[in-house]
Amino acid sequence: MRDRYKGPILERRGQVESGTTDQRLLDSRGPTDWVHEDPWRVLRIQAEFVEGFGALAEVGPAIAVFGSARTPADSADYATAERVGRRLVEEDFAVITGGGPGAMEAANKGASEAGGTSIGLGIELPFEAGLNSWVDYGINFRYFFARKTMFVKYAQGFVVLPGGLGTFDELFEALTLVQTQKVTSFPIVLMGVDYWSGLLAWMRDTVLAGGKISADDLDMITLTDDVDEAVAMMVAARADAVPTPSPERPE
Repeated sequence: MRDRYKGPILERRGQVESGTTDQRLLDSRGPTDWVHEDPWRVLRIQAEFVEGFGALAEVGPAIAVFGSARTPADSADYATAERVGRRLVEEDFAVITGGGPGAMEAANKGASEAGGTSIGLGIELPFEAGLNSWVDYGINFRYFFARKTMFVKYAQGFVVLPGGLGTFDELFEALTLVQTQKVTSFPIVLMGVDYWSGLLAWMRDTVLAGGKISADDLDMITLTDDVDEAVAMMVAARADAVPTPSPERPE
């Protein structure tokens, strides 16, 4: 049986439409009907933001965990993601993932089994069927940009496990937001020294050497194999982010 979510709507069997909502929004080829349809899409986009903000407003401190949907359940990366989810909950963080299989499922599993808040932010895709079974609180989105906003707004840091294009997308978006100071006090940890070392070497030896980034940009990233070190960074950033009470104003 083929299941697919379109936002909050579940489609099965003959009801599964081809393509995705994002695809129809972004593909401007063909007839000019989009000129008349796009203004109405704004209301649906607005609804996704309203639903996401309302659902996550009371979550409290949370960390987003990213990684490949193709990570096998019997792999070392899966075990690491599961431990990351568990340790974050032990430090009173909620865990937010993309809600899919692989590393995302592992982090949700670790968080759920530890008795914490296990959140999945799903996305309508032609090749993935809904949220994994370890998501205790899930939201399905039609639009990538609405979903991405929720990750950055409600997470206080990113733990990034080995992954593919979707993981790279989230990683570099977070780096860009920190570099441009759109978000502050936002730790980004790459888990997996062997996996990520080549990327960081290229950024240092080619991108930095060519003057395309500064040395401070590389300092935004911590590379480790140590789950406890990654979680400790999130705890330290949370402590740094606690606002200092302002003096009371005289009546």
